[in-house]
Amino acid sequence: MLGDPGAPPVVDVLVSEGRVPWAGHTGVHAIPEVYDAIKRADLSLIFVNTRWQAEFVFQSLWAINEDDLPIALHHGSLAAEQRRKVEAAMARGDLKAVVCTSTLDLGIDWGDVDLVIQLAAPKGASRLVQRIGRANHRLDEPSRALMVPASRFEMLECQAAREAVAENAFDWEPEHTGTLDTLAQHVMGCACSEAFDLPDLFAEVTTAGPYRGLTYEAFEEVVDLVATGGYALRTYDRFARIVRTRDGKWTVRNAQMAQRHRMNVGAIVSAANLNVRVAGRRASGKHLVAGRKIGEAEEWYFEQMTPGDTFVFAGQVWAFQGIVKTDALVSPAVDKDPKIPSYGGSKFPLGTSLAERVRRMVQDRDHWRVLPYDVQEWLELQALRSAIPEAQTLLVETFPRGTRHFLVAYPFEGRLAHTTLAMLLTRRLDRMGVGPLGFVVTDYSLAIWSIRPMDDLDLDALFEPDMLGDDLEAWLEESFMMKRSFRNCALISGLIEQRQPGAEKTGRQVTFSTDLIYDVLRRHQPDHLLLRTARADAATGLLDVARLGQLLSRIHGRIMHKALDRPSPFCVPVLVQIGRERVGGDAAEMILDETAEALIAEVMEDAPEALKGAA
Repeated sequence: MLGDPGAPPVVDVLVSEGRVPWAGHTGVHAIPEVYDAIKRADLSLIFVNTRWQAEFVFQSLWAINEDDLPIALHHGSLAAEQRRKVEAAMARGDLKAVVCTSTLDLGIDWGDVDLVIQLAAPKGASRLVQRIGRANHRLDEPSRALMVPASRFEMLECQAAREAVAENAFDWEPEHTGTLDTLAQHVMGCACSEAFDLPDLFAEVTTAGPYRGLTYEAFEEVVDLVATGGYALRTYDRFARIVRTRDGKWTVRNAQMAQRHRMNVGAIVSAANLNVRVAGRRASGKHLVAGRKIGEAEEWYFEQMTPGDTFVFAGQVWAFQGIVKTDALVSPAVDKDPKIPSYGGSKFPLGTSLAERVRRMVQDRDHWRVLPYDVQEWLELQALRSAIPEAQTLLVETFPRGTRHFLVAYPFEGRLAHTTLAMLLTRRLDRMGVGPLGFVVTDYSLAIWSIRPMDDLDLDALFEPDMLGDDLEAWLEESFMMKRSFRNCALISGLIEQRQPGAEKTGRQVTFSTDLIYDVLRRHQPDHLLLRTARADAATGLLDVARLGQLLSRIHGRIMHKALDRPSPFCVPVLVQIGRERVGGDAAEMILDETAEALIAEVMEDAPEALKGAA
């Protein structure tokens, strides 16, 4: 029996002053209109997608807050006490607006919230519905939401999300298989409760959907991991956490092991930081040593790099040399053009089903009529200068600009899949002698620039699905991504403990411990359960390999190549990132604006008079 769903939500899209920017991701251009919407509402939640963006938007609103409206900030990096104060102020009705991330996606049930503003594209229809649901918790009143696209590609995404909500067509996700590190934690928890019989626990576990395909042999391997640490670690007493009783059941080894398990139970693993230090060499000249510290950064930032890659940190371009223990070693870069762009915080990936809707919208000219006029003219100019890709094809553009040669592709598959694809493409281009210098990605496209022209490349061969074989293997062997994934699996499974009675390891100490174990297992037991689990985890989470595989299969033999003499309209959002990523804060937005203006002028040169409104 289905209940009354209540009034359907009212979802509007804000077009600031009748124009949509060519590029951007913060929505800063619409801050005055957002401020006016806040003034008209009783209580607004302003959702953004990253913590950095939350800080940026909050400061931008305060800068124009001439009415002294009570506006607060809420995100996961704030102290718990500060977040509770904001929530209490909301409950009392003391606030006019709260700028927040996904920390307020769930559990908010205050009827006074009458407007939800999504600043920048939502990246998924289900996420948008969840956020809209924070407004007007009254069955007979519609929830009101206002989406603010930060760029023209985001305008397409916002319109696609709006239509998906109207059709109740939410994001679909692939079916997930239960992970073995999580199962190891469950096995340990059962042993801490009471002794268990192996066949009985197996029968119970396989009643859960994610584990219904689990084999008995795999289950025995998980139990052996908890009991011994696995073949290569069984000689170390510290990894023996459960023991067999006389009647053949399994139970926790002792009360101390049970206490340590309860202190570490959980499946959410926080990122570890690395010291960023200038690299030096020992007198022999063979080994790197850590020198002056220039800061700290989360280790995931370095996992995409191989030695020699250049990147921006603390306002300077550095060359990555390697990771030693808990230090990322770098040296001043000779080339001042960074290969790896800086990154302004974790971003939600573009949802698979929403990306598909955007691709269908782009190819459907009749659908363009629901878009603002300047966006329609932008699409028409793209068709004139280059091409409009069909939903199942991949548009690849090549062109020279200055002393560089560019290859820009438009997969519309999200930042994670695009980053992995760009890393693999640059490896292939390097082997072909093209001399790739760097890359940058957005949720909609990727750009690679090189020394040599790329007009005559065999693009079908370049984008062959076999890059997910040897090329991916070689990259994983050289990167530190697998070590990070193994660290998470080791913590979840309980092989490594972060908290112990009277002490707690720092993230760097945990990383050092797991790196040692990772190296031992790779040498002596390369098929260890946790190594296999770490690889699967990296492929589904950090690399989005499954989605990339679907992309490569979809476009195989369906690549549309356009050799251009200058950038196309679609190029602008990704090319402006090259200049912007070098600095942070307000300067980044200034560089973006100036670069975008120059690019737009270049693109609009000799444009037909009827399409001049696209500018």
